Amino acid sequence: MNVKGSHTSSARATRAAARRIELDRRFPVWEPQSIPARFEQAVRAYPDAPLVINETATSSYARIDAWSRSLASGLVASGVQPGDKVALMMANYVEFVAVKLAILRAGAVTIPVNFYLRGEELSYVLGQSDATVLITMDYYRGHDYLADLDSFAPGWQQGATAKLPMLRHAFGFAPSGELRAGVRSLEHLQACATAASDAELAARAPRIGALDVCDILYTSGTTGRPKGVMLTHDMILRAAYASVYTRGFEDGWRIAHALPMYHVFGYIECLIAVMYVGGCVIPQAIFNAEALIDMTERHRANDLIAVPTMTVQMLDIVRKRGFKAGDLVAVFNSGGVNRPQVWSEIRELLQPLELATGYGMTETTASTVCTLPEGDDSHLQTSNGRLKPAGCAGDPALGGYTALYKTIDPETGADLPPGETGELVVKGPIITPGYYKKPEETAACFTPDGWLKTGDVGRVDAEGYLTLTGRIKESYRCGGEMVIPREIEELLDQHPKVAQALAVGVPDPKMGEIGCLCIVAKPGEKPDPDELLALCAAKLARFKVPRLVLFFEHSEIPVTATGRPQKVKLAAIARERLQRNSE
Repeated sequence: MNVKGSHTSSARATRAAARRIELDRRFPVWEPQSIPARFEQAVRAYPDAPLVINETATSSYARIDAWSRSLASGLVASGVQPGDKVALMMANYVEFVAVKLAILRAGAVTIPVNFYLRGEELSYVLGQSDATVLITMDYYRGHDYLADLDSFAPGWQQGATAKLPMLRHAFGFAPSGELRAGVRSLEHLQACATAASDAELAARAPRIGALDVCDILYTSGTTGRPKGVMLTHDMILRAAYASVYTRGFEDGWRIAHALPMYHVFGYIECLIAVMYVGGCVIPQAIFNAEALIDMTERHRANDLIAVPTMTVQMLDIVRKRGFKAGDLVAVFNSGGVNRPQVWSEIRELLQPLELATGYGMTETTASTVCTLPEGDDSHLQTSNGRLKPAGCAGDPALGGYTALYKTIDPETGADLPPGETGELVVKGPIITPGYYKKPEETAACFTPDGWLKTGDVGRVDAEGYLTLTGRIKESYRCGGEMVIPREIEELLDQHPKVAQALAVGVPDPKMGEIGCLCIVAKPGEKPDPDELLALCAAKLARFKVPRLVLFFEHSEIPVTATGRPQKVKLAAIARERLQRNSE
């Protein structure tokens, strides 16, 4: 599908309007349904179209349908009941897609596990989620996951252990070799299927409700223990369709990405979304900038989706070797902080017709605001996007959106007028009902009138454009004055020698807390700490000016699954470094 054309805003508006009109024609009324039901509709409409293209093979809708159905029957034969929790720890292999759909088809709840968790962190998620079945890869990026399981749950292959008392079955997948002896494989799971389990699977299908919880996704744990965010079939499908509608997907839409599909970005805005238009995902299992550019070109991707840290690396590659992808329509760059010049660099080097950024969180199912294809590029510089038009998936009571934002005073909870900075709160049909088995945390995250408290600081203007300015828990008080780090970071992001600037609060006996700059320098550069502090002093109020500077490598900055810096962890690292430096 080659749709290259004019880059003017009027031409973009015409295309976007035409695409939404076509989607309105196809989907005039929202029909609550399960994800398996939506997938089966896609299979009937596009059986031979590719659903997953990876480095080695192409898998059609029909192939994934048959594969996931046999795996689901195996789960039923193994005793998996509707509502049981099945943990899935797997990178972006095609097996992830087949197993994910199989779990949902069996009427079970998926626990997509962050495969970067280790030891006690992993033990906590598997135990707290009440996982009865575990499906895991054996190795990934040099890490032995089976050995990790051995360390805290010896005997896990046979079922329940002291740390995992609910576990009944475990199955393994070896991406590049032979599975360890004693661990049952996915092929073994398929072989468990019987005529009776096939019949039971068919009987369950109409009983899987749109409002049933189907996924529990654990937050990145920027503070305290991870919390299991509960999502329903309807929430996921509404969020996915809102992305399709806002960005105007066309038939056969192809998305190249390296976003982990255990996270809502890669799962909902990529995999689930393309099912509405017979599209496919081109997922990379291990991010490699040059290889992802190659895949985008070779497989004629229409959409390249990445978080800022990935985007910057891909731009560096393209500067050296060029880029030839005549089918590329859009670049969606979101999930972290961007340097101001990145948008013009994307326009110049990748030459997409459309550029987008957005904002959301696991608790809102996916992104809830997004810049529009027909929008002016100035919105990319000044906002995180606007409320997403959702077509038939929108809530009429919310003006046709799936989520609505406002700001409140973080101290009093009082509503603030449009355009005024405060804590962002959100409501809508795609907002989580709460955290699994955590009633106190659930109650604490909602206002008395039912709005979810995001923990983010920002503003929403009269047109619905949202701009993030910081995090409630990332802010700190210097001499009693509240400091929002983003204001400092935006100033230093423009420094020619600075690749990334992050500000955190560290303890100070006189001021309570003071600012510490955590700086990643551009390659070959050595910013002068005094110069950075002087720049802040010249541009900021005195209480906002940091007092300390530490230098980091990119790899040393702790980040979430979507590339967002984990400020709480970074502040702890800064405190430790400063303590060592003073000894």
